[in-house]
Amino acid sequence: MTTTGADPGSTGLDRRSRALLLFSAGAVMFAAIDTYVVVLALPDMMASVDIAVDELQRAAPIISGFLLGYVAMLPLIGRIADLRGPVPVLAASLLAFATGSVVTAISYDLPSMVLGRFLQGVGGGGLVPATMALVAATYPIERRGLPLGLVSAVQELGAVLGPLFGAAVLSFTTWRGIFAINAAAGVALWALVRVLRRRDGADTDEQRVAVPAGPAGRPDLLGALALVVAVAAALLTISPPQALYTDLTYGELFVPVISGGGRWWEPMGLVAVGAFVVLCARCLLARRPLLDVRSWGRSLAEADLAGAAYLAAVLGGIVLAFATADPEVSVFSAQGPYFLVGSGLALVALVLHLRRTPDPIVPRGTLSSRPAWGSLVVSLLVGWALIAALVDVPLFARTAEKGYGQLDAALVLLRFLVALPVGAVVGGLLVRRLPAGAITAVGMTAVSASFWAMSHWDQSSLDSWASSSWPLVLGGLGFGLALAPVNAAMLASTRDDAHGLASALVVVARMVGMLIGISVLTTYGLAQLYAARRDDPSLKVRALGLLQEQSVFEGAAVVALVAAVLALVLLRGAPTRGVTTGQVLRGVG
Repeated sequence: MTTTGADPGSTGLDRRSRALLLFSAGAVMFAAIDTYVVVLALPDMMASVDIAVDELQRAAPIISGFLLGYVAMLPLIGRIADLRGPVPVLAASLLAFATGSVVTAISYDLPSMVLGRFLQGVGGGGLVPATMALVAATYPIERRGLPLGLVSAVQELGAVLGPLFGAAVLSFTTWRGIFAINAAAGVALWALVRVLRRRDGADTDEQRVAVPAGPAGRPDLLGALALVVAVAAALLTISPPQALYTDLTYGELFVPVISGGGRWWEPMGLVAVGAFVVLCARCLLARRPLLDVRSWGRSLAEADLAGAAYLAAVLGGIVLAFATADPEVSVFSAQGPYFLVGSGLALVALVLHLRRTPDPIVPRGTLSSRPAWGSLVVSLLVGWALIAALVDVPLFARTAEKGYGQLDAALVLLRFLVALPVGAVVGGLLVRRLPAGAITAVGMTAVSASFWAMSHWDQSSLDSWASSSWPLVLGGLGFGLALAPVNAAMLASTRDDAHGLASALVVVARMVGMLIGISVLTTYGLAQLYAARRDDPSLKVRALGLLQEQSVFEGAAVVALVAAVLALVLLRGAPTRGVTTGQVLRGVG
């Protein structure tokens, strides 16, 4: 594979590469915001598809659909980034994110809403490994720490910006406006990436994502027309204007041709379906199609689609087992054991497949070194502890203070999140001079001390800004210190042609850790609450709630300390320093 990276100190190409990384990081942050924006929009989204507020379990697919797309598809997307290069995957992920945002914005029932959220998850998840691989292709190993830390920081920043963004948009429009803005931002970022990519001269026949020139320098006009007709007809089918819908003549376009048929059996719906079929045919058969499906199909085959399916089944079972759980009942959902059994069977099939396939999705030896697989273990524990801060700090604030609303609680968490990117910058700088394991251990030890202090908070602790701020700032700095070295250790310990996959696996490990962590820690906190209520039935609701959050912080402190110890052991020897630019960039997509 050829490289598009740039040596530090080069001229225009280096500046454009840095600009591309800047826009990529912005895209990662926007996708991370979308992960959390549903927190405020969910009640309205439920109402729009006729789900009552007291039927929250029926709405679980809206959340788990996004997580499923985000986590289960990440390894495949990361592997394709290794084969095609990070920039084409970055552009394709932005298109998928924008498409999912459009589908969600115009959804009219639960299946269409879940489909849109799934596509958003696929696109948003694909941005992370593509951006990490882009960092690896642009910076030498000894200079990767800072950009990796910044990418990790903006990803976590979405936890607080998501609810704030949702609240701001909902103040002047409906929940659909949130996803309309997401779609517009996705398209704008895609256009910027395409412009920067063309200036870099990175477009090749094998790397084109969309709208390559036709034989005479023209785009596929028939495919473009089919796309416009399909989108317009679909929008009219889903949300027809009242004037057309009630018109005696044009209203016939919205009457199903089959008695009892759904929307897509209406004449307008059939036009949308027919135009979509034409678009698909053009993408498959045209010499220069609007979307180069054939090239992407070859990449899917090269990436080991069967192995990716097994791995997606493994991760999907874990996501569904924990994402749909009710911690008041058990660590995972009632169907959780079945999902986990399915994951186990898929894991067995994956192992057998990897042993037989000449070019598996996880190339042989990729995770053989201790720092490589150790990065996954440490990342999982980091996510396990991190979710306690993102979820339970705002919960504690709302429990401790009667007048605290969602915005007030988010502002408490903001102290933590402001410190996180600062810690990421410091960690990124230190990884050039100190061992990655030692930096991670220091960071997670600070996190453990932070959570231990929070576990001793009482109802009046937030009254003092100074005394409540130092644990939050310390925790944010600690997590920031840990994020960049873990990513750097993984990239430094894996082959150049597997950086996309390696970055994806680090993110998957952290996301799985967050899913497991929120269930296990919340279940542990509730167990402590029930025990305290049995011992002292006179305890009030607020006191019990505070006890639950204190127990969660206590459990997170233990997990963070375990992560610190394992980081010292498992990341020891990761070659994150002193490697030349030529060694790093050789063979990177």
